[in-house]
Amino acid sequence: MKIRVGFGFDVHAFQAGRELWLGGIKIDHEKGLAGHSDADVLIHAICDALLGAANIRDIGYHFPDNAGQYKNIDSKILLARTVELLKEKGYTIGNIDATVCAERPKLKDHIPAICETLARVMGIDTDDISVKATTTEKLGFTGREEGISAYATVLIVLSS
Repeated sequence: MKIRVGFGFDVHAFQAGRELWLGGIKIDHEKGLAGHSDADVLIHAICDALLGAANIRDIGYHFPDNAGQYKNIDSKILLARTVELLKEKGYTIGNIDATVCAERPKLKDHIPAICETLARVMGIDTDDISVKATTTEKLGFTGREEGISAYATVLIVLSS
């Protein structure tokens, strides 16, 4: 059995007049995140981690932010396509461990729905997804509530 590990990181600035999407669910907040797609920073970090683990480039390569077909796209579509790319190379997802950094909104009550949504999109068990939320104790751009960042580590397994 061959296993591989991947790491992903993404960041988006807050922007007035947009919806806030994290982990595939809409979260009530006065601002959303700026981006070409729906700017779901958590899904983008997971996609990058999965693509990196399989050594098939990154999210910008597969879903460029200057391509019209991805304008305002639901990032769950990008995640589903990423999982298809992994399957084409013979990989399955072992587990995902992710962290979202944001002062606000508070995310702990949303984490179960995020994990359920991500599991459904990727076709894996919710027990294989860990999503945590933290703050930066008012430090840096996240502490000043200028945006949100997300980190993801994944394990993938080559099917024999």
